[in-house]
Amino acid sequence: VRVLHLEENIASLAQLLANTSHGGFPVVCGPKPDHAEVFQELLKGKNAIKLMSCQTRTEPETNDESFSSSHPLSYEKITVEKLPNLSRLTMLLNRYGTDPWYQQLFINLEPYINKSAMSVQAHFSLQCTYIITLGLCHLTVVDPQNRVVGVITRKDLMPFPLEALQWHHR
Repeated sequence: VRVLHLEENIASLAQLLANTSHGGFPVVCGPKPDHAEVFQELLKGKNAIKLMSCQTRTEPETNDESFSSSHPLSYEKITVEKLPNLSRLTMLLNRYGTDPWYQQLFINLEPYINKSAMSVQAHFSLQCTYIITLGLCHLTVVDPQNRVVGVITRKDLMPFPLEALQWHHR
């Protein structure tokens, strides 16, 4: 499972976006240092791309190597802004992913994540999962300790008729 962290490296994020076609990424965080990282929220891939494409390069301050901490973009701006055209997007992601300057920068994703993202346990009913995914694009699958073990999408389940997913008791 490809996950993101609340504080994510710019170069790593750009490489992930350039090399995957996932529509959303679970965001994880360790509740305390040296604890397992658990599911927090979900970040849509489109929002991550828009967020990166709206940023401008500024020289990092001495003790603050943060990509957007001084002037965070509003959630509304990144959800309303249109995606750049494919060639500009490819160029931006390539620049962010390969320029050594961006390898030292991190972005705080917390203002841009879906704070009401749903998750299901790994052994959750497939029929109920099917029904839930009809209203969602992505559903994070977690274990009993809330660690991310997968993501299921509406497209994953669409080939199955609902009747084929029902559990029959005898």
